[in-house]
Amino acid sequence: VQLQACGGGLVQAGGSLRLSCAASGRTVSTYALGWFRQAPGKEREFVAGISWDGGSARFADSVKGRFTIARDNVKNTVYLRMNSLKPEDTAVYYCAAGRETTGPYNSWGQGTLVTVSS
Repeated sequence: VQLQACGGGLVQAGGSLRLSCAASGRTVSTYALGWFRQAPGKEREFVAGISWDGGSARFADSVKGRFTIARDNVKNTVYLRMNSLKPEDTAVYYCAAGRETTGPYNSWGQGTLVTVSS
């Protein structure tokens, strides 16, 4: 599975942003898709994941209630809608594919930078 993320940018605290990740590969619709992020000086962390059929999703506690995840299996695209953004959400965001939302995720796209100003 190949993944290409986009949609990052600079946003003020309290604002919103939507990331997109286009996936390609014959069996991409059978994979769980997820988002991770890595802030400067920190380890990469899980943000959100969605099952192959969109029927279930998981979120990190730090983003619950603010972020949503969705996928379109016709377009082979996964989206991360981020609302009420905080400066601590600043990070490079990566999309990934795996067999389950709990992982492991073994295909990764390049990152897209999200910067939230205070």
